[in-house]
Amino acid sequence: MYTFCEYGFRELFLVPGPDTYWMSHHKNESKSSAKPSKGKVFLNRLISTIILWGIILAPGFLQGHIAGDYIFLFLLMSLSFLGLKEFHHLAQSKGIFCFQRLGQSGGLILLGSTFFYLTGYWERAAGNSRANDFETAIVVLFVLCLCTRQLFSKHHPAALVSISTTLFGFIYVPWLLNFIQKIYFFTGIAGIHYVFFFVLVTKFSDMGGYVVGSLIGRHKVIPRVSPGKTWEGLAGALLFSTGGSVLFFILDKANLTGMDLRHAIALGIILSLAAVIGDLIESLFKREAGIKDSGKFFPGIGGILDLLDSILFNAPIMYLYLRHVIM
Repeated sequence: MYTFCEYGFRELFLVPGPDTYWMSHHKNESKSSAKPSKGKVFLNRLISTIILWGIILAPGFLQGHIAGDYIFLFLLMSLSFLGLKEFHHLAQSKGIFCFQRLGQSGGLILLGSTFFYLTGYWERAAGNSRANDFETAIVVLFVLCLCTRQLFSKHHPAALVSISTTLFGFIYVPWLLNFIQKIYFFTGIAGIHYVFFFVLVTKFSDMGGYVVGSLIGRHKVIPRVSPGKTWEGLAGALLFSTGGSVLFFILDKANLTGMDLRHAIALGIILSLAAVIGDLIESLFKREAGIKDSGKFFPGIGGILDLLDSILFNAPIMYLYLRHVIM
């Protein structure tokens, strides 16, 4: 039975962990344990979500000012470093070796170099296409360094496993997170508003899945991966995310350059489905590793990956929308 902190803060903010998202009603819990009301649980989720994502996105109000930009970079690099550290821990729990320091350092270099390239603090700012080429060069160099490191490794002969795991972690966390930065500094639009948009739509999806699934969820989606997720919760996630997308578009239409109502509806559906898949993927990793939460960074909540799982795949989707639909 969850304590108030575990059941409240974790379920609202991370919305959710592997077995609590879109939860079916559990009838066999001990009657002697005090169970918070669903309204109280939802309120605590909402408050935690607003506070933590408010801290992460607050520097956006200072976009264009060097202090705000550097704070944004620091927060993004912190998420990358801690999230990748948790991924490596999941791999180690299965006895899989990966080059942790190289992976974490490569992630920080990717984010930092892309930041300076996009902002022009070293030289003139680059366009979106050139920024992508630059990022590709960093990834290629990382793969080369990774393979070279394996050549000189005397204690870890399983080259295929160690290289593949380290590279996947690099792609899964810092490379996907880097798309948030590329949206933020996207030329020709108010990028921070699109960052707000896709984060809000994603969290609406998470909350909709929890609310509807906890109330009427009965039919499980993939029990072997996450026994608590239900088809009813999925419908709630789609409904909430689409509604949130349309509402945000109506309220902030002036700053969402190029978006129209059809786009808002389509993005609400696509981002919700990607959020669900992202959450299931992390649940798959944790279940294989035999770990409930990816970390204990937030007491009673979970880890950084629990925070980011539904966001990671939505960032590149939002960026591709800007690159190929808006511009």
